[in-house]
Amino acid sequence: QVQLVESGGGLRQPGGSLGLSCAASGSIFSIVAMGWYRQAPGKQRELVATINSGGGTNYADSVKGRFAISRDNGANTVYLQMNSLSPEDTAVYYCNARVYTDFRVHGDYWGQGTLVNVSS
Repeated sequence: QVQLVESGGGLRQPGGSLGLSCAASGSIFSIVAMGWYRQAPGKQRELVATINSGGGTNYADSVKGRFAISRDNGANTVYLQMNSLSPEDTAVYYCNARVYTDFRVHGDYWGQGTLVNVSS
């Protein structure tokens, strides 16, 4: 059993900043990668950013240069620093992790989602 717990969502005005965090716990052998996805009203879930075990990152074009993903491997935690927020960033943000629960068994796990609302 693996659980992802997110925190940091909330309301910000356009141009503001917000940081999200997600901690993984449970039967973790290793974590291959962690990332953030978001789903806005009426839209499909989309990738925001990912970071692999070696520190390599991938960003959606829409957030590149504004958002930064990082991780604390020792704490099994991934962060998303969001700057220059716009109303288009309003969505439920979901944490994802690809986790090995032993040396050869892995699966994708998801957090419960945290709402980011960018509005005046």
